[in-house]
Amino acid sequence: MTVDDIARFLDQYAPADLAESWDNVGLLAGDRDAPVSKVMTCLTITPASAAEAIAAGAELIVAHHPLPFRPLRRLTADTPEGRLLCDLLAARIAIYSPHTAFDSTTGGINAQLAAGLGLVDLQPLVALPASAGSAIDSRHDLASLRGAGRWGRAPAGATGDALAARVRQFLRIGRIQAVGDTGRIAENVAVACGSAGEFLAPAHAAGCQLLVTGEVRFHTCLEAEGIGMALLVVGHFASERFAVEVLAEVLAKQFPSASVWASKHERDPLRWL
Repeated sequence: MTVDDIARFLDQYAPADLAESWDNVGLLAGDRDAPVSKVMTCLTITPASAAEAIAAGAELIVAHHPLPFRPLRRLTADTPEGRLLCDLLAARIAIYSPHTAFDSTTGGINAQLAAGLGLVDLQPLVALPASAGSAIDSRHDLASLRGAGRWGRAPAGATGDALAARVRQFLRIGRIQAVGDTGRIAENVAVACGSAGEFLAPAHAAGCQLLVTGEVRFHTCLEAEGIGMALLVVGHFASERFAVEVLAEVLAKQFPSASVWASKHERDPLRWL
């Protein structure tokens, strides 16, 4: 089994044409022909998660957030990003990132988050061109779900407060932030993982009363109040980390000869005082 075997599977699982135009997805570093027996998934490559992969002898990291994200003019150990890349390349560890393609793919992060809330009749918040995601969507006959974010019908009679309790349980977190009136019934609910304030307008246009997301700007909160929409803000880390654990299970099932795990040392950098 090689890096390329896993990369080609991930290319089908989360097709690159589902990614945002500004994103950097796919195999980002490493030798496609290198053998692989150990794979670690993580949300972000940090000094802690990189050290874990190196110590465990991983040959591939599947990181949700890309490293590198922006084009590099030079690769040295003079910056934190450069140091991480130098250390991983010295250890012959390849890097793959599905990022926003994984957010939007069938069975991806937003679909999983919507399912955790009990939403049904799902539709994308922002549609993609008909050709986008054709490889996986045609396989599952789910062409109508091409696009970013998801919205759907909530369980009958569910209030924002009830959905807040449900999302806390699903994500295994203790506290979330809220904006607006969460005591009223939310018939239609939108989800958008990570930093997704730009999905407020599409969610409102779709007739949603509530948007569940990872993080938003202060002025997006004010805008939500102004249009009468409620927000549940669960944290960027919490809105996505659960899915890299699921992805580890998917890879372990697809490649049973490999040892696959989600980083055990990764932590949310934000904490409550």
